[in-house]
Amino acid sequence: MAAQIYRVVLNDEEQYSIWPADRDLPGGWYEEGTSGTKEECLAHIERVWTDMRPLSLRRIRETTQA
Repeated sequence: MAAQIYRVVLNDEEQYSIWPADRDLPGGWYEEGTSGTKEECLAHIERVWTDMRPLSLRRIRETTQA
């Protein structure tokens, strides 16, 4: 049995998730460009998603600290 292939997806708040490659993406989610096994995708997310705050919160923090 072949391993399920996943793709890394991203929403407008720059939050990451994985989604089965053979299924349509839910609304509001976009392909990030990485695909592979579940473990490979999760490892990629762990490397790149270093700030887990939603984009809107990061923007508020940046403007109040400026």
